[in-house]
Amino acid sequence: MGLTQITAGYVPLLDSAVLLAAEEFGFAESEGLHLNLVRETSWANIRDRVAIGHLDVAHMLGPMPLSANLGLTPLDAAVIAPMALGLGGAAITMSNAIWAKMAEAGAPEDGAPGPVGAALRKVIADRARSGESHLRLAVVHPESAHNYALRYWLKASGIDPDHDVDIVIVPPPLQADALAAKRTDGFCVGEPFGSVAVARGVGRIVTTKGQIWQMSPDKVLGTRLQWAERFPEQLAALLRSATRAARWCEDPSNHTALAAMLAREDRLGIDADLILRALTGKLQFEPGVEKAIPDFFVAYSRAANFPWVSHALWFYSQMVRWGQVSHTAENAKKAVTSYRPDLYRAALSGMGMPVPGASSKIEGALTEPTEVGAVGGHLTLGPDGFFDGTDFDPEKLDAYIVAQRRS
Repeated sequence: MGLTQITAGYVPLLDSAVLLAAEEFGFAESEGLHLNLVRETSWANIRDRVAIGHLDVAHMLGPMPLSANLGLTPLDAAVIAPMALGLGGAAITMSNAIWAKMAEAGAPEDGAPGPVGAALRKVIADRARSGESHLRLAVVHPESAHNYALRYWLKASGIDPDHDVDIVIVPPPLQADALAAKRTDGFCVGEPFGSVAVARGVGRIVTTKGQIWQMSPDKVLGTRLQWAERFPEQLAALLRSATRAARWCEDPSNHTALAAMLAREDRLGIDADLILRALTGKLQFEPGVEKAIPDFFVAYSRAANFPWVSHALWFYSQMVRWGQVSHTAENAKKAVTSYRPDLYRAALSGMGMPVPGASSKIEGALTEPTEVGAVGGHLTLGPDGFFDGTDFDPEKLDAYIVAQRRS
């Protein structure tokens, strides 16, 4: 029998590695699958092509299934996330000129988000006093982990994201170009495009998403609910092969081969050395100065592939916070059902890979690696703290939303 064909879309980013490795290194084939990999430039393309059926599954922004189910997308199609594609992997980069001002204002070189944010607040205040225009900061999509992480950091640093800066949308592969052309002053994006800006000498990484929120969610494997219900065996096979690929991707002994594959013109088309920086957590915040960022991108361990409902609800809380949706019991339920840990757990049953027994957890509560209950083995989670010391209890969603509105 021939292999079952699945068309899978991706945007050329580090965290597409799990999906690409599943096809490139035989994990999909071992499950009887062939992934027809389709590279897209923008998340809007991914969103629309999944909705109309051009793509069966896709590397997708973590909040994107929610936005589809909450009516924020142009095409009406129910979308689910039965798997996450890793934790972390993104950074905030500023132009060299803005970084110079931030350094003068006391920004540390280690990326600590509290003092870095305080320095940025001083720069913004100085610009306002001198009548200069707002800083223009780019994210990859309105409903993205990058937008919410950037806004969370700005607000916690005393900067109003809606009034003190301008936030614009730029596709990931164009971020460094926009910064070089002085169309933007900074951006929050998944690697390797922060490293691309550094290598080109047009920007400086100032902090990482993982320093703002440790072990923070980012991308998922997304698909139409209709496709998942029509082809449950194919989906389960894909979840198994992608999880095995994720474990392979995380193994340091495979990083060189993985970076070489991702660097190919038909994959990411980015220099392998830049990809290795993010894979190994040895980033260069500025040219020639290497900084070790532990757990910068986690592909498999710490339940990195589990679609936590609490991640979905945190994304939902930010959609409400920034006026994208209204908070109702019905909308919260749509957010909950956008992530499908039940499908992931069922697919991995009997594989000897530990899967969380719970589907939700308090986000930000773990200050150190902690062993938790799991199905199929031992599992360690965390640390998962927010830089400002807060946490998110999904059982107290209403109170969290109220508190954020007041902040």
